[in-house]
Amino acid sequence: MLILFDIDLTLTNTSGAGMKALVDAGRELFGPAFHAEGVDFAGRLDPLIIDDLLAVNEQEATPHNRARLRATYRGYLSRRLAAPGTAQALPGVLDLIRVLRTRETQTLGLLTGNFEETGRMKLQAAGIDAGAFTLAAWGDHSPITPPRRDHLVPVAMERYFEQHGRRADPARVTVIGDTPHDVACARAHGCRSIGVATGRTSLDELKACRASLAVRDLTGTQMLVSWLEG
Repeated sequence: MLILFDIDLTLTNTSGAGMKALVDAGRELFGPAFHAEGVDFAGRLDPLIIDDLLAVNEQEATPHNRARLRATYRGYLSRRLAAPGTAQALPGVLDLIRVLRTRETQTLGLLTGNFEETGRMKLQAAGIDAGAFTLAAWGDHSPITPPRRDHLVPVAMERYFEQHGRRADPARVTVIGDTPHDVACARAHGCRSIGVATGRTSLDELKACRASLAVRDLTGTQMLVSWLEG
């Protein structure tokens, strides 16, 4: 069984540090008027967010500009996450991971819009052991251009095959996330989903977009483990 977790507002709350650090980076590179107004961050891939930020600030989305913004973002994010109280694990997360990683039949992974280097920084700042996740599909791992979140599920499943030598049954793959994007990418590949209302999407909205299970947060460890194994 493969369980794939989103990071932002599913596992961690970083007080908007990612968005703020991207704006910090943009202002260093492109001037003090750089802004994020009109750019949607929730549930989206970092490469697409960077392209949108460049577009609304009338900067070309060249490979050079993308790479500079990504590299500069990393430094600003590190500084923002270092501020006390900025990052926390969300309710129930540490207990759920602790129990799941003891189950021999469970493989824990990440499916996230974050770049690897900054996603790992967020986990560490929130006190979550990245070593609990034995595989990952990061935001820039789509093999298709333009990238989409639903491209990442097959990437994660292929890494499961490489790790275990057998194919993952989609019916035994669960995507856990806080947005309709997480639910939709699971449904696109016949996987289950848990929608978690710890982000900007309400419990009713997660139910409406047909999450297999919708919960207020990841407390209730035993119920969640039983559902995942059921």
